[in-house]
Order: sequence, then C-alpha cells, then structure tokens
Amino acid sequence: MLTVWGRRTSSNVQALMWCIGELGLPYKRHDIGHRYGGNDTPEFLALNPNGTVPVLRDGDGEALWETGAILRYLAGRYGSAQFWPREIEARAQIDKWTEWSKINIALNFTTPIFWRVVRTAPRDQDPIAIAEAITFLNTNLDIAEAQLQRHAFLAGSELTLADIQFGHVLYRYYDIAIDRADHPALRGYYDRLAARPAFQEHVMVSYEELRVR
Repeated sequence: MLTVWGRRTSSNVQALMWCIGELGLPYKRHDIGHRYGGNDTPEFLALNPNGTVPVLRDGDGEALWETGAILRYLAGRYGSAQFWPREIEARAQIDKWTEWSKINIALNFTTPIFWRVVRTAPRDQDPIAIAEAITFLNTNLDIAEAQLQRHAFLAGSELTLADIQFGHVLYRYYDIAIDRADHPALRGYYDRLAARPAFQEHVMVSYEELRVR
C-alpha cells in the first residue's frame, strides 16, 4: 500500500496521483499543505525536511520526496517495460522527454502563467507579463506539437512516464482564460488524455480553492 501526503489541488501531487492511477496501485492519500496545513509539523518534517508535497511511502519503506524522483521510483518498480523501459537506451529516450517536460513546460506554465492568472487577484495581474510568458511557453509547445504530429503520445505510440510529467499541466492550460496558440496535434493529444479514467480522477480537479479574487 502506498501512502501519499499532498492535497488534490497541487499540480505535483496530481502528476503523482495520475501515475499511481495509471499503474493501478492501491494508495491512501492525506491532505497536507495550503489551507489544510500540517506541512510544518515535526511529524511531517521528519518525512520531508523541506516541508513540501508530495511525499510518498511505499509500505514500510523510507519516505520519498521530490516529484521526479518519486515518479521514477514508481515507474521503475511497478511500471511496464512499455511505460518505463528496462533497456537503458530505450529508457533514456523516454527520460529525455520526461525531463524536458518538467523544465520547459511545467515550470514555464505553473508560476509564470497559472499563478499570474489564478493565484493573483485580477487587479494585480500584469497582462504584459502574462502575454510574454505565454509567448515563451509557445516556443516549447511548438516542439511538442511537432512531436505529437508524428506520435500519439509524447515519446512514442504508447503512454509513458514522459506523458505524466508533460500532460498533467494541460487541464489547467486549456481551462484558464488565456489566449492559446493553435496547436491541433496538442489539442488532440489532450483530448486523448482527458478520456483516460485516471486523468479524469486525479488531474481534472477543480482549482477554485487556489483562486485569489
């Protein structure tokens, strides 16, 4: 049994929970952080001295933190060879897109765009900064668009760990009120993800509790 600490509205927690759902693993999740608090207690800091979520414990094992490390652990222990190849060169092809997604998509969307649109009061928003961030993100989405014109999923014909790291931000990307570039292959890819039960359950989650008005 997996134990997860982290609230449903955390983007990183959503990536982790989507991965758990796709792998069909039993779990118990505890709401920690944001309005739930609890991430500064001695008990939680003993699990993760950074006080951040998500945190995962597999059975009686040592607690794991940092989303990428947790995802690779789950993929390596429980994922199929298709999801996370055993052969090192094939795995590296998945891993490069996994890392690319974290650095170029998730980080360039969550703080520069999502936080400025949802986590900032409308009177304090900077439309120029938001537009500039969207333009920068689009240069990377153009790369994803070209890849998705050739493949059904980011790293090939089947869902892999790369899609977990890339796709978990797309619900919010397509849901918030911003001007989006025309990326038809990306939109088709998102629609395929949105049809997956684990994506619906763990990623397509209301973020209204995060909104600043």
